[in-house]
Amino acid sequence: MTNAAEVRLWHTMSFRDADAMIAFLSAIGFVEHATYRSETDPSVVEHAEWLWPGGGGLMFGSLREGGAVTNVGGSAAYLVADDPDAVFDRAVEAGATVLRAMVDQDYGGRGGSVEDPEGNHWSFGSYQPR
Repeated sequence: MTNAAEVRLWHTMSFRDADAMIAFLSAIGFVEHATYRSETDPSVVEHAEWLWPGGGGLMFGSLREGGAVTNVGGSAAYLVADDPDAVFDRAVEAGATVLRAMVDQDYGGRGGSVEDPEGNHWSFGSYQPR
């Protein structure tokens, strides 16, 4: 059995407007690790790796022919944060639409959800299953 401390989750997504989504990811707290762009069209992200400060991260690229992930706007992710209210507020300031306001959850912690400008669902919370 694998020790839970050894497991890392990397979510994958595809974006129509990678530069707009890079601005959104930066606003909510992701940190760039690597971003590789097309040599012929610098607006196209061929592969990117962005870190979530609490662990794990996001791999993404521009929607394009031959791309590995094609479900633009069809992804959902839950991000654990020490201050989920602040992350939620930054997401809304960066253009997200509120789906569920931040509330104390019956199962513990606080949480809320937004939809990013491309239609992906993001939940932010302090609840961390142990």
